[in-house]
Amino acid sequence: MQRRERTRHLIELGGLVQKAGLVDLADDDRATIYGALLELVGRAQGDTAGDTLALWKRRGRRAFDAEAEALETGDERA
Repeated sequence: MQRRERTRHLIELGGLVQKAGLVDLADDDRATIYGALLELVGRAQGDTAGDTLALWKRRGRRAFDAEAEALETGDERA
C-alpha cells in the first residue's frame, strides 16, 4: 500500500513539472530539468528561504485557483 501511495505521489510531482512547462522549456532534457530543480533548491536554502518559499506558494495557489476557475467557467485559456 505504501509503495502504491509513493508511486502516485511521484507521478503527481512529475505532472507538476510538466504542467509548469519545464519539460517543454527544457526540450525534455532530464539533465536540464534536474539542473533547474537544483537551482530552485539552492535559492530556497539561502538567507531569504522563507520569503522565497512563501512567494512560490502564493504563485502556485494562484495558478491552481485560476485553473479551477477556468474549469468551472469553461474558459480553456487559463
